[in-house]
Amino acid sequence: MHTSTSARTAPASAALTADRFRWRVVDIVVAAVLGVAIGLIFWGWNTVGGIWFGAMDAVTPGLGGIAVGIWLLGGVVGGLIIRKPGAALLVELIAAVVSALIGNVWGITTIFSGLAQGLGAELIFLAFLYLRFTLPVAMLAGAGAGIGAWLLELFLTPNIVKSLEFNLIYLGTLVVSGALLAGVVGWFLVRALAATGALSRFAAGREARRDV
Repeated sequence: MHTSTSARTAPASAALTADRFRWRVVDIVVAAVLGVAIGLIFWGWNTVGGIWFGAMDAVTPGLGGIAVGIWLLGGVVGGLIIRKPGAALLVELIAAVVSALIGNVWGITTIFSGLAQGLGAELIFLAFLYLRFTLPVAMLAGAGAGIGAWLLELFLTPNIVKSLEFNLIYLGTLVVSGALLAGVVGWFLVRALAATGALSRFAAGREARRDV
């Protein structure tokens, strides 16, 4: 019986896709390490970013969102490095748990924020089928994390009782801050890590070597 080329290659293609999405032990370990490291960054930013947030909000209510981007970093970095379904969500969540355990003024709600922000970034990587990890995609992931934060705070804070003007300004600043402080900073951070050879077992590290 004659079998077409497309019929023969379809199972192979499906197997390659499944393998690409399969989590390795190294993926799990690196996700945990990234989550803890970024959680420490969150903890350090809690004071600096909190002061900046308050100062900006005092100038114009809602403008404080411009300081939030650093707290969205985990999802972007996790997605760019591990490139597997769930990576962005997992790294952001671990970072949020670490920040909450060390101690901050938000307590358990930090974990809810990690879930919402990580999911926002995750959906962007999903939209590109976990195939594109360029700077624009990183910026979109950061912006997506910002939208996730905004939606959660709309009901958790609850910002829904505040004015439309406040919520629109806050949404805009979260998107910009996410795109820049999480997206751009996260993308260059991954590039810097890759240049050291620390990501040699990941596609991000191999791409960095090709670009040298």
